[in-house]
Amino acid sequence: MVRRRLLALTGVLLATCAAIGAAPVLAQDKPVLALVTNASADFWTIGRRGVEAAQKELPGYTTEMYIVSEATAAEQRRILDDLLTKGVAGVSISAVDPANSNDILNEVASKAVLFTTDSDAPDSDRVLYIGTDNVAAGEQAGELIKKALPDGGDIMLFVGTMGAANARERVQGIENVLEGTDINIIDVRTDEVDFARAKRNVEDTLTTYPDIDALVGLWSYNTPQIVEAVRAAGKEGQVKVIGFDEDPVTLRGIADGIVEATVVQQPFEFGYQSMMLLARAIEGDTSFIPENELMIIPTKVIDSSNVEEFRAEMQKLLAGG
Repeated sequence: MVRRRLLALTGVLLATCAAIGAAPVLAQDKPVLALVTNASADFWTIGRRGVEAAQKELPGYTTEMYIVSEATAAEQRRILDDLLTKGVAGVSISAVDPANSNDILNEVASKAVLFTTDSDAPDSDRVLYIGTDNVAAGEQAGELIKKALPDGGDIMLFVGTMGAANARERVQGIENVLEGTDINIIDVRTDEVDFARAKRNVEDTLTTYPDIDALVGLWSYNTPQIVEAVRAAGKEGQVKVIGFDEDPVTLRGIADGIVEATVVQQPFEFGYQSMMLLARAIEGDTSFIPENELMIIPTKVIDSSNVEEFRAEMQKLLAGG
């Protein structure tokens, strides 16, 4: 499978390089590298900083970032169609719904170099995934849940959509760790990346299950909505909160003692490595692609012991420092 994809990629690279060589050397004719997100959130603001850092090192390319207006396969298809029309050379995408996107992803892969990042589409013809091992990240979250609830309890999970691979894999990781414990997952509530709906999901949970023991946010914006709902309900200290990613509200929640901990990824690296490695592939170097086609960027846990240092790092990064 890897050999087949690399052979196909070689043909794409030769065609791309020939087209680049035949074009006038003008700024607007630089090959375009694009990163397509799965949502609009501060998580991707950090990813943009990585794209911007790569641009400084890639003067022969134009790097672009596309933030979806809605988290759907249709919206991503629209963006990808536009990119194909303009002759994009390389795309890295966080696939919202890979099961319903393989046709457009494969079309992109037939005409450009295709990576996935953050959320994979392993059944497509993408040649590399750059991002988190989301099962392992879910297991990290599961360990945090166990630590927060040593005597067991009921929990609710919240995420944008279970159509995305990263959502399913994080739930799987949590279930792996909680199997055989006295911790019960009541349900996984989805919101289709509608922030208002995400908050209502938490509010409804707190009303329906007033004695719930923990709330777990699986995407970057979910934990901030949990924090706001918990504050509004006066439930600080009564319900445990575990999250993902480094939204400022999540980090402040840790500092204030509302959030136990969060599992953070490295979206800067998602953006930076996507652009740098797309350029290398276009130039004919695919030696960095491992046999399993996965480039795993490690995660870390942020809790009360390291949150202030991490907040300072993130504030500097978000400010473009």
